[in-house]
Amino acid sequence: MKKLSRILFKYRSYTPIPFVIIMLIFHNASLTSILTGLVIALIGEGFRFWGVSYAGSETRRTNEVGGSYLVISGPFAHLRNPLYLGNILIYTGIGIMSMALFPFLQIVAFLFFYFQYRVIIIGEEEYLHKTYGKQFEEFKQNVPRLIPRITPYKAENVKQPPLDLKAGLRSERRTLQALTIISFLIVIIFIAK
Repeated sequence: MKKLSRILFKYRSYTPIPFVIIMLIFHNASLTSILTGLVIALIGEGFRFWGVSYAGSETRRTNEVGGSYLVISGPFAHLRNPLYLGNILIYTGIGIMSMALFPFLQIVAFLFFYFQYRVIIIGEEEYLHKTYGKQFEEFKQNVPRLIPRITPYKAENVKQPPLDLKAGLRSERRTLQALTIISFLIVIIFIAK
């Protein structure tokens, strides 16, 4: 499982590509599906942007899990993995926008990405446990993995990075570009049909 976690972590930016290609080939978009899917994808991007504005560019690591902080502020006070929840919402939103092979492709993609992130999270949590010990265990017991809690978790003794919206925007540039390009292609294909 450790090896699979490392492989999925390293290539996590590329695993959506086959799904995107299938969505563009078998598109069946409508105005309603485009608007609904876009709202879901933008909510996902909101979680991602909020998260990277606290966690910074360390979320862009590809070779190995790491981090300078046990981030428990911002969205991390509500769920341990806001970027992965954001990704799942983005992929689900894009799938709804395209309506390709609906609902089968969307279900398969959702299950695949849920599985992928669960495996990656196991590896990340192993690192966090080794690095932050008791602080991480307390955080883990109080904050869910992927479903946000309503009230924010607080721990006064855990040093936190500051909110940095500029760094968040820089870090999120690739995701925003990909979301914009794919959304634009779906709209163009819809208009052309």
